[in-house]
Amino acid sequence: MPIQKVLVVDDSKTELMFLSDLLHKKGLQVRTAENAEEAFRRLAEDKPDLILMDVVMPGQNGFQLTRAISRDPQYSDIPIIMCTSKNQETDRVWGMRQGARGYITKPVDAAELQAKIDALN
Repeated sequence: MPIQKVLVVDDSKTELMFLSDLLHKKGLQVRTAENAEEAFRRLAEDKPDLILMDVVMPGQNGFQLTRAISRDPQYSDIPIIMCTSKNQETDRVWGMRQGARGYITKPVDAAELQAKIDALN
């Protein structure tokens, strides 16, 4: 099933705007959430085809949220791509172990993000 609906989870309004604009230009529907609680509300309202996940957020971080989503039978089929400033190899490995299907460091490169999305389609 092609990816059409994307949920972007990031506590930075700048990043939310940047990623939303980028995805809208690709013809995708975008919803946003600024924290884990809001992300779960968005998931319940309208299940996305893809989640772009920040790591560093107040409260539950992106690693914890990715683990919770990927282990929930209702949402475990949604691919998650981590989009984060955490650029260490150990962070990437940990993110993938939590259930992420991709890992991109910020600033997000549009071509790299598109390649990761295309690989999931």
